[in-house]
Amino acid sequence: LLGASCLALFLHRTHPRVTVVVNAVCATVVIAQGYLLTPLLLAPVMASLYWLATCTERQTIRLYGFATMAALTVAAAVSDSMDHLSLLLRTIGPFFWLLLPLAAGTMTRLRRAYLEATQARAEHAERTREEEARLRVTEERMRIARELHDVVAHHLALANAQAGTAEHLALANPRQTQQILHDLTGTTSSALRELKATLGLLRQTDDEGAPLEPAPGLARLPELVSSCASAGITVTVATEGEPQPLSPGVDLTAFRIVQEALTNVTKHAATQAAHVRFVYDGPRLLITVTDEGPPTAAAPEPVKG
Repeated sequence: LLGASCLALFLHRTHPRVTVVVNAVCATVVIAQGYLLTPLLLAPVMASLYWLATCTERQTIRLYGFATMAALTVAAAVSDSMDHLSLLLRTIGPFFWLLLPLAAGTMTRLRRAYLEATQARAEHAERTREEEARLRVTEERMRIARELHDVVAHHLALANAQAGTAEHLALANPRQTQQILHDLTGTTSSALRELKATLGLLRQTDDEGAPLEPAPGLARLPELVSSCASAGITVTVATEGEPQPLSPGVDLTAFRIVQEALTNVTKHAATQAAHVRFVYDGPRLLITVTDEGPPTAAAPEPVKG
């Protein structure tokens, strides 16, 4: 019977319930035959209970485990081999010997579940970090694309207007034409500098010896007004309220809004004057750009910001 119990242990992974039943029946029959109940006799039953606790759910553990403990405890209580012991000692010993593998198997199962949950959380966090990294890369690409659009559209529009004005005044006013061409050189140089600063963000280098040009802000507004003047657009700037310091991101956004609006004036408005108005209201900044030209069918949509 004990040999059959040991052979049944080979089925503990695929048939843990059958293994427990076989071992419980064999041990009960051996005890009923009058053999002394020892840990060696209980070893196959304890091993089967351990694997049952590690491989099955809680309800199955309670059903098969307590049934096995009850059967062996009753068999030990009525066995003739332990008449010299009290009923308490005959029952409490097998009960706790069989409770031990159930507790150990349950702890092993819980630890295994904890490790699997920890690994699942780590894998989820890794996937989340990768998704966040891809999202940040996408957002950075969109920001750089907007920067390139603003830089190229503004400077090319000004260069086109300056070149057209110079062509128109080439014979009538050579001195003014020379000044416009000089301003055109400054416009293209400024465009190249901003393109270099923007594209420099895409470089993958650890070289810290070549710092990039800082992002433009409202401090460069006089330069923007001057470039528009060389293209034949007179820009007036008015400020209401007390100017407040702006964060780098807001400063750049404000400059780009004015730049885009003046670019649209240069390209689409049939006028020679534009007005920029800043209204500071506490932490808020209201920017208004207007021109005196008549509306046209090809006028672009207003810039919102």
